[in-house]
Amino acid sequence: MTYAFTPRLLPSPAAAAYLGVSESMLRKLGIPRKEQGAKRLYDRTDLDAHADELPYEGQPDNVDIEEQAVNACDDAFGVKR
Repeated sequence: MTYAFTPRLLPSPAAAAYLGVSESMLRKLGIPRKEQGAKRLYDRTDLDAHADELPYEGQPDNVDIEEQAVNACDDAFGVKR
């Protein structure tokens, strides 16, 4: 089905395409699904939140960007914590 907009709730094939992954990878990501009758659908906001949490290329995936900024500021002013 083609939409003029991205619907809020997406079935697995559309949710996988939205994130650019296969359906099997989508299931492995552990993103919660919502129930609408017998359907299990992914909320686009949950998909966006997952994408937002991914690290940028070259950025260590276990370092928080805000923490990096605070540490850089502390280092610049000689603050020791």
